[in-house]
Parts: sequence; C-alpha cells; structure tokens
Amino acid sequence: MRLAPQPSTQSLRLVVLLLLIVGVTPSPALSAGCPDRCVCDDQLVVQCAGQHLTTFPGNLPLATRQLIISNNRISELPPLALNYLSDLVYLDCSNNSLTEIAESTFGNLRKLAYLDLSFNTLTRIEDRTFGPLSSLVMLRMTDNPGLSEIHPDAFAENAALQVLDVSRNNLTALNISSLLALAALRSVGLSGNPWSCECDNEDLCLWVHLEGFKFQDEGQTVCGMPADLQGRRLGEVGLQLRTLCHQTLGSWDYLFFIVIGFVIFAAGTVSAWVMGVIMVLYERYIKKKDEQVDPDDEEASGSAGATGSGGDHGNGNLKISHTV
Repeated sequence: MRLAPQPSTQSLRLVVLLLLIVGVTPSPALSAGCPDRCVCDDQLVVQCAGQHLTTFPGNLPLATRQLIISNNRISELPPLALNYLSDLVYLDCSNNSLTEIAESTFGNLRKLAYLDLSFNTLTRIEDRTFGPLSSLVMLRMTDNPGLSEIHPDAFAENAALQVLDVSRNNLTALNISSLLALAALRSVGLSGNPWSCECDNEDLCLWVHLEGFKFQDEGQTVCGMPADLQGRRLGEVGLQLRTLCHQTLGSWDYLFFIVIGFVIFAAGTVSAWVMGVIMVLYERYIKKKDEQVDPDDEEASGSAGATGSGGDHGNGNLKISHTV
C-alpha cells in the first residue's frame, strides 16, 4: 500500500513545478541569506562594519531593520539594492568613500529614522535627496571635507527631523528657509565650518543668535570670513549684520537708481520737446487765424468810414439850405 506524500512535500513539488512551467528563477534580491563577511542576528541587525568592503553588500535579508556598513571603502549606495529594504529604520554608512547621493537612493525607505553619512567625501547635497525619508529623525553628515553646498530644499520634506548635524564640513552659507519650517527640529550642529558672516548669510547668523539653545557647540560655530570678523561667534554678529546689511545700499540698489534716473531724464527731455513742438504749432495756428480775420475787419472799418463822411456832408447841406 502506497503512502500519500506529506502536505509539505506536496507544496514544495507544486512550487518547483510552477517555477519550471513559468520559467522563473528566484531573484538573489529576494533571498533571506546573510552577506559574506557580515553578521546577521535574529534581531534583524546586519553588521558589516570594518570588513574592507568596496561595494554595497548583496544578499541582504529583506526584513533587515538595522544595517551597519561603517568603516569600509564603499563608494556608492545602489538604489535598487537599498530600496528592497523597505523595513529599514537604521542605516550607518559612516567612514566610507561615498562621493554623492542620488535622488533615488532612498526612494523606498519610508521607515528610516536614523542615517549617518559622516566621514565620507560628499561634495554637494542635491534637491530632494532626503525627500522620501518621511520618518527621518536624526541625520548626521559631519566630517566631509569637500561638502560645500546643500540645496535650500534638501530637508523641505523631512517634517519629523529632530537632529541635524553638518559639523566639520566646508560650508560657508546655508539657506535656512526649509529648516525654519521644521517644527520638530530641536538640535543643529554647525561647528567647524568656515561660515561667511556677510550679508548673504545674515539669516543664518540671526537664527543662531535668536535660538542659540538649538545649536550644538554654539561656541565653536564661528565666522570664517570676512577677515575682521574671523573667529567671532555667529550668534554674536547676528544683530550686527541685521543693522549693517540694511543701512547701506548695495551695488544693485545703486544700479537701480542710475537706471531710474536715466529713465526720468529721458522722459523729461522727451516731454519738454513735445511741449515745445505743441507750443510752436499753437502759435502758428493763432497767427494764421489772425491773418485770416484781419482783411474782413479792415473792409468793415472802411465801409463804416465812408458812410460816416456822406452823412456829414448831407448834414452840412441841410444846414446851408436852412440858413439861406
């Protein structure tokens, strides 16, 4: 008598048969293994720190919650591999060789709360780089010696952000318009950058002055330029810049006044010329009208004179006749 196969064996055979029929093989990205030279535990933590990796680790478990790839030589974060980790909440990429972060790098990491990009070679943060990270609470981007520019809207969509640290980079200015809109932001690290304390960075200096309690190492957040303010704390020069930058006119203001003056001068000249032409034409019109009216007046005056003389002679004759 033959025994019926166990339910688990039947299910396995059906799956294999289906794969053979459809011609689909399991994707490496969907596997649940652990990357080489990494340690994976039952808490969904993947530890790959200090393993001399040059590329992002593959074969990561899809349920990974924490991924630590610090202290390696990884130069790129591949969006395709990273975005499979939709449950990721903690990502430490510090001390690697990352040069840029693409806009799509974090496209599917809606649960990511902690991100560390410190000690890399980043040079610029583009618009919407962190846009998909709606749950991001802490972002560290310290010690990137070439990082000199952060797009004004780089953090515009990170409403949950509480801690931002961009200390010890090469930043001279920072547009704070999007940061001011982050109601949850409570700690900002700016120290160790060669900040500009000129009018184009007035808002940042004034912000540090007004809300100094938010800034880590506020005493080390100092001006790098101009020379006369070098070493001064940003908070100290905030009000000074507020007064200075709104007291004198800038080059664009002077250019505006020059252009306006030229326009007014040109308009006045043209108006005077037009008025002159109108006056000349008016005088000629009046003179011509007078010339047309004068002959009629003279003829009327002559007729009146002749009539008057005839009347006088008639009266004289009448007087003589009466005398005789």
